[in-house]
Order: sequence, then C-alpha cells, then structure tokens
Amino acid sequence: MSEKRPNIIMIMSDDLGYECIGVNGSTSYATPRLDEMAANGMRFDEGHVLPLCTPTRVALMTGKHNFRNYIGFGLLPPDEVGFGHLFTGAGYNTLISGKWQLYSYNPPDIMPEMRNKGQKIEDAGFDEFCVWHAHHTEHKGSRYKDPVIYQNGEYRDDTAGEYGDDVFCDYIIDYIERKKDDDNPFFVYWPMALTHGPFEPTPDSPEWEGFEPQSNKNFGGRTWGELSDDGDGAHPRFYKDMVEYHDKVIGRLLDYLAEQGLSEETLVIYTGDNGSPQEVCSIVHRHNEICGGKSTTNDHGTHVPLIAQMPGTVPAGVVNNDLVDVTDFLPTMLDVAGAEPPEGYVIDGRSFYPQLKGEKGNPKDWIFFHYDPMTANRTDLGCIRMVRDHDWKLYETGELYDLNADIEEELPIFEADDGEKSAAARAKLKPVFAEMEA
Repeated sequence: MSEKRPNIIMIMSDDLGYECIGVNGSTSYATPRLDEMAANGMRFDEGHVLPLCTPTRVALMTGKHNFRNYIGFGLLPPDEVGFGHLFTGAGYNTLISGKWQLYSYNPPDIMPEMRNKGQKIEDAGFDEFCVWHAHHTEHKGSRYKDPVIYQNGEYRDDTAGEYGDDVFCDYIIDYIERKKDDDNPFFVYWPMALTHGPFEPTPDSPEWEGFEPQSNKNFGGRTWGELSDDGDGAHPRFYKDMVEYHDKVIGRLLDYLAEQGLSEETLVIYTGDNGSPQEVCSIVHRHNEICGGKSTTNDHGTHVPLIAQMPGTVPAGVVNNDLVDVTDFLPTMLDVAGAEPPEGYVIDGRSFYPQLKGEKGNPKDWIFFHYDPMTANRTDLGCIRMVRDHDWKLYETGELYDLNADIEEELPIFEADDGEKSAAARAKLKPVFAEMEA
C-alpha cells in the first residue's frame, strides 16, 4: 500500500435488510458480489441502524444520536457539519453520488412549514455531487428509469433510457478516474437509490423495454399515499430484480477498483439504511420466512448488512459479532483517515477500525436508539428510545425482550415479572437512558 492515506468509499443501500444478502443466509436473492466482498473482507453480524432512512442518514453523516440534530423527516439541519465537510477539511477529494432527500421533503399541502428547512446539497461540503431528489419532493421525479439527476448545480438532460444507480456508479468511477493519481485520497459516499420503492423493472428485467416510470410526472396535488406509491407498475415482485441489480452495480465498482490496482488502497464499507419494506417477505436458508420491518423498532427494522473490504488491511473471510450502530461509521472512517473532528464536535459513536484491522478493539457492551420519525404519515409513533446488547432489548417505557427467544418482540417482560436473568439485564441496560439524558 502506498504512503498516501487510504481512500474511503461508503455505500449504503436503501430499504434492504440483513436477511436479503446471500452470505447472511438469504435464498430469495442472488447477491454474489456482496457475498464475494464478505469473503474478501469482514462481515459484521450485528450491524444496526435506525428503522427509517432520514434518521439513519443524519446519524451516519454526523456520528450523533438523533436527539442532538434530527429536525424532521427528509431534513438535515442547514448548519450541520457532516462527513462531507469533515473529509474535505481533512484534505480528501470528496464526492456524493446517489440519493440526497435532505433539503425539502413535505408536499405543499402537508406540513408545509417544514419545506426548505434542510441542507442544500451545495452546502453539504462535498467537492462534487451527482444526486437524485435535491429539491422539493413534488419535483423529484424518477430515481430509476429516466432518472432526474442534479449534478454540480445543473439538471442533467442526458438520462433518457438510463438507470439511476448506473448513473451514480458511472459518476463515481469517472470521479475516481480523475482523482486516483492525485496526491490527496478520495472519500466517496454512495447513498444508493436501490432498493426503495417504487418497485420497478431494472435493465435486467424482461419488462424494462417500454416501461414508463410514472414518477417523472409532476405530482401536482396528489396525496401523500400516492406520493409514496409512485404510480402504475410498482409491485413488490420487482424487489428481487432490484436486489440483484443493486448487487451487480456494486460489483461493477469493486471490479473497477481491482482493475486499477486501488483495492488495497481503498476501504469500502457497505451497509443498509433500515430494514426491508414490510410488504416484502424473504426466505432465509430453506424455510424461514422474514417479512421486512422498515419503520418498526424490532430487529427486522434495525438489523442490516455490514461488510467491509480492504485487502491487506481487513482480514479476509472474518465474521465479527461486535455490536455496531450507525453512529460508529463516522469515527471509524475518521480513524482510517487519521483525521480529527473540529474542537467541540460531538461524536456519539465509537471507531471499529481496530476490529477492521483484525484487532480486538473496544467493542460496545450495548447500543442505543433514539427513534422519532417525524413523518406526516407516521405521527402515531412519537419518540421511541431503546437500548440492547446481544441478548436483551429494553425500551424506555419498560418493556424488556429476550432476543434469543423472542426476536419478533411479541412477549414483553415488565419489571414486575422479572426473573433473575431479566432483572440483571434490566439493571445493566436501564441506566443508559439516564446517561443519554445527561
């Protein structure tokens, strides 16, 4: 490996849970490239995020629990310092290519007071950007076929017949090609469009030819439900095609790194932003059916794939069982870069870079979740706070679950019903809530 600091690529798929990757036991989908990535690197078996996309993205980019800086769904605070700013400030060449959706989400007639309250992509600290959904939701258009792409301050006019994540991958490869011989390393963030709904054909689907994405039409006065569904042609049966195409396009980037001799100089981290869609059920191993848990707080909502690759640094074929949560990615990547955040910058996460190098590191005894979706169509939830270790999960409202016996969280244990083991687990986990308040 050269003396130049490592390059870093952070890939995050959208709406793809732990159960969807072959190496995690999935038999519903073929994911040979991610399986190969795990064989060439390290797979974490207990990677957890928040149950919904914006809460996860805000925590990922800032290393903070949501109670510090989450202001609303589809919004990153306009003055928030995220990893685009931090890595640019640390001397990295920086790019985001993929989904933004952090500036203005609400339709004009639904909580309009929250429009234009987020962070513009131009202000996010990246040297270059190639993104979908940079501005208002009603103008976001398709993320898949004929995608609407905002690139470096202008909308592209050459995407007819193209596919969103192909465009994002192409731009990443072009960017690395331009920066690979630079004295400074590169930091690339690829928040993928795949595999979020609408469930539509991919270029590998027989239905691709002639398919017209309805989401490129102006939404006008359509309802929230219609905005979420995105019209004709959306059907969960295309989810399999989307999972497999997302694997294929990630493989294309990994192949490019190998062809250019960049694999050993580049840490690639892959994870997901929340569980799979609830309407999608997948088979794990031969007969275990798992239905997606997106927006729910059980394991199916928070448990996501986590794979890291950097030959020569990250040992091959290792499965790590340490608890990792979404706030841990930023301190890990800063550790890799040998960079420090600005004075006074709060990071709640803990670096797992030592583990990536094959060392024991300082694994967490528990992970904490502060989940407040703040979406106009999920006002029923409110704020949910919970903490878990490998065996037990405690909600701030008092429900305790034995994760080894009750992964679906159907049998709550309240304090009055505690036995010796549950009482010990409660005594360990309950103080975390007061610690977070402090």
